[in-house]
Amino acid sequence: MAAATTHPKNMPSKGARKALSGKDSTELLNFEAVVRDSYSLVMAAREGIFARMAFEVADLLQLHLNQMADILHTTTKTLQNYRQSKKRLSPAHSEQTLKLLALQMKGKEVFGTADAFRRWLEKPAYGLDGQLPLVLLETSGGIDLVMEELERIAYGDLA
Repeated sequence: MAAATTHPKNMPSKGARKALSGKDSTELLNFEAVVRDSYSLVMAAREGIFARMAFEVADLLQLHLNQMADILHTTTKTLQNYRQSKKRLSPAHSEQTLKLLALQMKGKEVFGTADAFRRWLEKPAYGLDGQLPLVLLETSGGIDLVMEELERIAYGDLA
């Protein structure tokens, strides 16, 4: 496995390495590049992202902190403590947060604005069997389903 990580194609970009280190003020922008590539997303999640990213992603998705905590199956107090202590999230919580960032980026692209995407998240989606997309964000697989629905909408399929 070590050989695979030394191959230039598999190395995180300089910006991604800065984002992973938590030392760059443009961390969110760097992670936007990371989430565009599945391999980079998984590698970043394995390292764990700093808890403050969960707060930033919640802001982008216009979620209250308690909603983000529910999505991550944790408490607001835990998230706040992790942010204050500059701790990293677990790989599972990191993956989910990064996937939410990717979802927000795609939603904004498809709907034109973050507000329009947020409104869509709260409405039953035909392609999701009438489920509210927001409810499905509690699992990694649910995020994938919502992303697939956004792809269908982008290509003009019924939503």
